[in-house]
Amino acid sequence: MIEDIRAVLADCGGLAVEPARLAPEDDLYTAGLTSHGCVGLMLGLEERFDVEFPEKLLNRRTFESIAAIRDAVRGLLDGAAA
Repeated sequence: MIEDIRAVLADCGGLAVEPARLAPEDDLYTAGLTSHGCVGLMLGLEERFDVEFPEKLLNRRTFESIAAIRDAVRGLLDGAAA
């Protein structure tokens, strides 16, 4: 799942850093993620994993790191709202 998230970040995140160089816990906002990039990232993740982020997950914390995104997507795939 981490590699899938990195691929979406590479396509949609608009980061200043290559996603493959980021550790799962690295701060994506420090790596250049903007609010506009976050929207593209969310849409890319929804398409890639066939999920929909509920409103309560649309916050900075959900998208702050690859690990946070992984946890949110896992929760959505498991049918919980993470």
